[in-house]
Amino acid sequence: MAQVLEFKLPDLGEGLTEAEIVRWLVEVGDVVAIDQPVVEVETAKAMVEVPCPYGGVVTARFGEEGTELPVGAPLLTVAVGAPEGASGPAASPSSSSSSSSGKGSGSGAESSGGSGNVLVGYGTGAPAARRRRIRPDRLDRAVAEAPVSGAPVVEAQVVEAPVAEVLVAEGPVSDGPVPVVSPLVRRLARQHDIDLRRLAGSGPDGLILRADVDRAIRTAEETAAATARAAQAPAGSHAKPSTPSAPVAAAPNGVAATGAERIPLRGVRGAVADKLSRSRTEIPDATCWVDADATELMAVRAAMNAATGPSAGPKVSVLALLARICTAALARFPELNATVDTGAREIVRLPGVHLGFAAQTGRGLVVPVVRDAHTRNAESIGAEIARLTELARTGKLSPAQLTGGTFTLNNYGVFGVDGSTPIINHPEAAMLGVGRIMPKPWVHQGELAVRQVVQLSLTFDHRVCDGGTAGGFLRYVADCVEQPAVLLRTL
Repeated sequence: MAQVLEFKLPDLGEGLTEAEIVRWLVEVGDVVAIDQPVVEVETAKAMVEVPCPYGGVVTARFGEEGTELPVGAPLLTVAVGAPEGASGPAASPSSSSSSSSGKGSGSGAESSGGSGNVLVGYGTGAPAARRRRIRPDRLDRAVAEAPVSGAPVVEAQVVEAPVAEVLVAEGPVSDGPVPVVSPLVRRLARQHDIDLRRLAGSGPDGLILRADVDRAIRTAEETAAATARAAQAPAGSHAKPSTPSAPVAAAPNGVAATGAERIPLRGVRGAVADKLSRSRTEIPDATCWVDADATELMAVRAAMNAATGPSAGPKVSVLALLARICTAALARFPELNATVDTGAREIVRLPGVHLGFAAQTGRGLVVPVVRDAHTRNAESIGAEIARLTELARTGKLSPAQLTGGTFTLNNYGVFGVDGSTPIINHPEAAMLGVGRIMPKPWVHQGELAVRQVVQLSLTFDHRVCDGGTAGGFLRYVADCVEQPAVLLRTL
């Protein structure tokens, strides 16, 4: 006999407590193998494909794409066991030992052995197989015999219901259970104040489908619109008084915000908002800045990239050169490669430089981290920045690649602006901002000339150092930009 097992959103690590469904990788009726990815979710730090620890037939999906779920909320249910006409042993929840996956109609045995994908509370199981779809008529008996074992009613997306219809409890609409199987339909009715007991279901045995609720919603909206038009008729007409169809949203200052758009702060945007708010709340930051003549730095970069031969190596970016300058400056001013333990009231100076760099992506602003940047040269740093930037653009950065930074480099010059006072990336102690490099009039060797000028700004935590240290750091960076030979003394 088949058993319906519930798969909940697992603990994805890094202290994450929720995730947003980005894309379902399976549909109701699909046959899945143990450890097969079933859904792509977005956490506050990365995109993650979540594997299912059970093998069998998907009977329900919980949550539409775009829904945010807490850790521990149901993701889907799987009918584990052999449907009518199938052969082979029934699947069971995976563990660290080998196990067999569920079988669909006419399928062969899945290979055993763990894939290594460990989910908190689930373990690991057999490798993933290709997605298959089982015929609903072969699934009916297995699912009908399998209780849902107390699955809670949440925002479920039960796709059409040859599978789901057999799960509904039958009874008269007037005095028994309402014939609705889909929690999504129930939620939709609640949101629009639709009394399900007044609806006649168009599905088998009077089952209320989403189409029935949609029709009721349209009817209610048309009635409300007609009432509103009657209320706006000229005085003297026989119009019925109307009631407001929906309250007008009020802005925080009490002024009505007609037509205002509300955008949830969640995912990457929510994580950024929380971190920036915490930074401004906890860190007494200050900013100093300086203009620097970057003409020589640009000439050195051009010479590096013009080199030919087997030892030439890949092209070096301006950001890579600035990152190498930062690691040299932090070696001279370690006060800025630190964090503050507010509980212990201690400044913690960190032994290595894990350099973060701000990267704008379609998902929002992220800060990938170049590990052990103090041990790398400009070419190595540049290659790692390029690799992490590509991962950021495709949404494939892991949480580990977005955490653990000790200092951040922010190149906002790519947006065509000259300067900024950036907010420190909590819990770090400083951030170097770099504006655009552009030709400007400049006094060079006692004469007015057109030079490539850049504005550099340093925002620092005033608890870890005073202005003298911050000014010394920024001046060293500017000196290396203006005279790259200064950097050779520390290489």
